[in-house]
Amino acid sequence: MTDPKETINIENVVASTGIGQELDLQSVAMDLEGADYDPEQFPGLVYRTQNPKSAALIFRSGKIVCTGAKSTDDVHESLRIVFDKLRDLQIQVDEDPEIVVQNIVTSADLGRTLNLNAIAIGLGLENIEYEPEQFPGLVYRLDEPDVVALLFGSGKLVITGGKQPVDAEHAVDKIVSRLEDLGLLDG
Repeated sequence: MTDPKETINIENVVASTGIGQELDLQSVAMDLEGADYDPEQFPGLVYRTQNPKSAALIFRSGKIVCTGAKSTDDVHESLRIVFDKLRDLQIQVDEDPEIVVQNIVTSADLGRTLNLNAIAIGLGLENIEYEPEQFPGLVYRLDEPDVVALLFGSGKLVITGGKQPVDAEHAVDKIVSRLEDLGLLDG
C-alpha cells in the first residue's frame, strides 16, 4: 500500500504581487509581445510564460496575479520574467517585489475507492458538503491546516487553499487518520 502522501502532486500555485504603480494596460499590451488584453472580456492583461508555464494577470492598479505554475519556485521564476519584461518597457519595478502565495491546489490518491455516503455521515455535517446530484465529490473543510479537500469515490483527492506545499501533506494525514478512525478506509 503506497503512502497517499507520495501521490501528492501540485496542480496549480496562485500567487500575487504588485509593482506599486498604475499601468496603462493598452500601451503595455501593444509593446509586450504575446500579451492578451481584451478589457471587454477581462479587466486584466494576460501574459503567458512558457518556461516555466504560467499566466500572469496584470491589472491597471499594478497588481499581478500569477496562476498555472506547478511549484512555488516556478511562480518566482515566472514573475521574475514578467518583471524583467516590464522593466524592458521602461516600467519601474522594485528590485525584489514581495510575492505572496495565495493558494496551492494539489491532488492525491488514497489508493482505494471511497464510500462517500458513509464518509458524509461519519465526518458529520458541520464540516462537509455532499450533494451527489450537484457535484460528484464530497467537500470537506479542514481547520488545521485551513484547506478544503474534495474527496471522490475513486479515492482521488483535490486539496485547495493551502499556502505552502506541506499543507497538503498535513491534510492527507488528517483525512486518512479520520477515515481510519471511522473504519472507512478498510478494504
